Amino acid sequence: MKRWTAISLVVVIVGGLFVYNKYFKKGSEKGPDGKAAEGGKGGDGKGKGGPGGGGPTSVNGFIVIQQALKEEVVATGSLLANEQVDIFPEVSGRITQLNIREGQPVAAGTLLIKLYDADLKAQLQRLIVQEENARRIEERNKQLLARGGISQQEYDIVVTNLKSASADIEVVKANLRRTEIRAPFSGVIGLRNVSLGAYVTPNTLIARLQQTSSLKLDFSIPEKYGSSIKQGSEVRFMVDAFAKPFTGQVYALEPAVDEATRNLRIRARVNNTQSQLRPGSFAKVTLTIQNERGMIVPTQAVIPQTRSKQVVLVKNGKAVFKDVTTGIRSASTIQILSGIQVGDTVATTGLLFLKPDGDVKVSRMVTLQSIKPIEQPGSARPAQPDSTPAAEPRQAKL
Repeated sequence: MKRWTAISLVVVIVGGLFVYNKYFKKGSEKGPDGKAAEGGKGGDGKGKGGPGGGGPTSVNGFIVIQQALKEEVVATGSLLANEQVDIFPEVSGRITQLNIREGQPVAAGTLLIKLYDADLKAQLQRLIVQEENARRIEERNKQLLARGGISQQEYDIVVTNLKSASADIEVVKANLRRTEIRAPFSGVIGLRNVSLGAYVTPNTLIARLQQTSSLKLDFSIPEKYGSSIKQGSEVRFMVDAFAKPFTGQVYALEPAVDEATRNLRIRARVNNTQSQLRPGSFAKVTLTIQNERGMIVPTQAVIPQTRSKQVVLVKNGKAVFKDVTTGIRSASTIQILSGIQVGDTVATTGLLFLKPDGDVKVSRMVTLQSIKPIEQPGSARPAQPDSTPAAEPRQAKL
């Protein structure tokens, strides 16, 4: 009995669904005039500018132009004093004279420290007296040798004693000079670590002397750019203490590439007559590698592929996909080496909805000034487009 009841329920349900689909649902899809409503078919099927419509896809366009390009490498570097020396005494002794004014400039040859030297001066006086006596003896024996009163050997011994006395005097004078510490070059003396009357040894750091009127800027670049760097090349750099850039000139290159990093070390000269920069500061260096003219397009116009890159040209209302070779890249533009020509119109938006030979409509033309930079890791700042655009930091080639 239960079995037939279940079968009857299934038959009733299936019949009810059939009647509903045939009469009630079909009637609800008709309009007031008995025709099928058009809302269920997505409108008129001509969704202009949208991916689901049958009309042309609306995009923004950019006309390919040619302008001056500057390829640059961004590196990190350090500022160094033109000359720098840590001042240590040559001998042990007590400081009797201290002429160090911390943080003040000093001229080359200025006496900075004098050590106790009374014992050496007394020794020098004794040796001077001995030398005078040896000189008188040499003069008398020279006369005796001329008369045959002494032998040549006896005279040679006297001359040797005289020369030995003179040599001893020079040794003591040298030791006296070692008790004086003078500035080896003009510069600025740093903070001193000793006081008057202190006993110092050759391991005692007195102070540091630096020549800061001219600084050296050390930085490294990848070895592949080595052939493009020459003496006299200009570099720009920024330091954290100032918002403005500074410039320097390359004057020396390391002859060999570092085997560990495969980088080439470069040194530039920086004028610091106004003493704005300080040795030891971190510097972000921008070095111009080359200057050329080339075709550019907005960065977002390039579509990366597995083994190539493409742009979409708009020709006669159709989308034409072109393989291109790219070059220098900035935050907002990218150089095109081949694949398109100056004057072509490339699509910059709606690229995901475009198909080869699909209908395209350019709704708006964009310019370099309206391109929004795309932040890239390590990029310094966006491009500055004009007739001669500002140099852009070098990024990895696409």
